Amino acid sequence: MRALFRLLVPARGASAAPATRRETVALALADGREISVLRVRDPRARRLRLSVSERGARLTVPPGTSLAAGERFLHQHRDWLAAQLQAHAADAQAPLLRGQTASLPLRGQEVPLRWAEGRAARLQAEADGLVFAAPARAGDAALRRVLRDFYEAQARADVGRWLPAYLPGLPRAPRRIVFKRTTSLWGSLAPDGTLALDLALVLAPPAAFEYVLVHELCHLLHADHSPRFWQAVEQRCPGWRQQREVLRADGRRLKARLRALLAG
Repeated sequence: MRALFRLLVPARGASAAPATRRETVALALADGREISVLRVRDPRARRLRLSVSERGARLTVPPGTSLAAGERFLHQHRDWLAAQLQAHAADAQAPLLRGQTASLPLRGQEVPLRWAEGRAARLQAEADGLVFAAPARAGDAALRRVLRDFYEAQARADVGRWLPAYLPGLPRAPRRIVFKRTTSLWGSLAPDGTLALDLALVLAPPAAFEYVLVHELCHLLHADHSPRFWQAVEQRCPGWRQQREVLRADGRRLKARLRALLAG
């Protein structure tokens, strides 16, 4: 019992790990507007970082950096911040509109889109961009179904190119692969071997999408996030940290964009 007690009670002189602190600060933009920025003092952070998501602006401050330095950094980047907030607001509110939507997000880019009349609703890629053909009678719901099917077909094509390279080092292949629209997770592996991936991944840069695939495949080797698991990820995707940061920085916007396009 004493041994257990020693494990549960910190040793004398031992200090608890510093906690993450969050607070909201006001920032005046060049046009006179005032916005709120979530300031997070994160003990794991290594540098000042400013990010924007559908939840708003966030300033991450590492330990050892003064709040005054954080405020200077925020002020120096306020024009960039204003542009990002405007872009996020536009993306989150832009539904699929026949004849009006001029581009669609795909594989980290905005691909030009043109509309045409057709007997059946279909969306296909051509040399100069995407073409959405549809009969006049096709309603908005039908157009959104076509778009969802197109995105899933593109995502399956990407996975089909990447998967064969990783299968030889796995104990088994996934039982099946499904695509879903999720609010938080990018992927999951069920006990029966079903691999679920977020459909919004096809909007992200391909390297970030491939990292999520590798991450979930490595759970066939290790069900947890132990050091052995991350070693398996590192062996197959040496740049996984960078791709994870891409999704952390832009993931919410991508999910919001897909949700707006497929809303209804």
